[in-house]
Amino acid sequence: MLSLDWLKEENLVEVRSMLKFHKLDQFLNLTGNTYPDLVKVFLTNMWYDDECVYSQVKRIDFAINEEVWMNVTGLNNEGAIVTRGNFADLGGFNKVQLYKSCLRDQSSVSRTYNVDGLAAIPIILAYIVIWILTPRGFNHATLTEEDLILMYCITFKIRVNWIQVIRDHLFKVDKKLEYRIPYVTMLSKFIDFFEIDVEDEIVEEVKAVSQISTANLTKIGLVKLKNKKWVSKADERTIDDDDNEEESTEGESEESDDEDDEADEADMEHDQAGMATETPTAAAGQDYFFLVEQRMFNQLNNM
Repeated sequence: MLSLDWLKEENLVEVRSMLKFHKLDQFLNLTGNTYPDLVKVFLTNMWYDDECVYSQVKRIDFAINEEVWMNVTGLNNEGAIVTRGNFADLGGFNKVQLYKSCLRDQSSVSRTYNVDGLAAIPIILAYIVIWILTPRGFNHATLTEEDLILMYCITFKIRVNWIQVIRDHLFKVDKKLEYRIPYVTMLSKFIDFFEIDVEDEIVEEVKAVSQISTANLTKIGLVKLKNKKWVSKADERTIDDDDNEEESTEGESEESDDEDDEADEADMEHDQAGMATETPTAAAGQDYFFLVEQRMFNQLNNM
């Protein structure tokens, strides 16, 4: 999974702020024992309605309602329901314009939506969406429309109903054989929550908190500069003496991170009365926009 503390240590504060705004920290930090055989039974017997996800394991029937979701994952049933073709709450979302704004080379022409060629922050978000939030077992090199929708919402801090996203993705498992079994740790946590007997079951322990490591970032074409900033390897040579200037402000980074945390908490309290569905245009003046987000905002509005 993914630790927000690790993102802070790696100076990926923009990504950390986005994920924290969406209250994904508990879900991303799920670790512990997993039960691969019982998870398969869980998925085989699973069905749902508008209120709950239902299943049966070892002749025990159970219903996963919002209270259970909150207890296990920290997620609630609030936020925009975003699916392919449903852009009602997304303002001016345009997948072509969004993809172009995420590229390192803005002048390039491509409609393949390939992950290769994305700038540093967008490629990290793509990795998180494809491997953790809506994991799949095929074609990790190409962004789907659903991937771009989630990247858009994460980047511009549009509240998303993550329970709906996860639930819909779970039910794709039965329809597409190429999907790997997703959310094994989360489903195992549900099994623990309902106190289903796991004696004599195959148990696998998930120890690593972060599926994304420095090695992973290197593999997807990123490099860490002397000032601890991650950039695309293709851009490494274009970044010169400005890095030394950034190093002089390194002592202020922890204070800035603390201020970011306070700003995130203020954002969350502000939105408790209802979901935030601000478009990039409406949100442009708010303090939580980091430089990368502001740049993407400007690019989108200039197209």
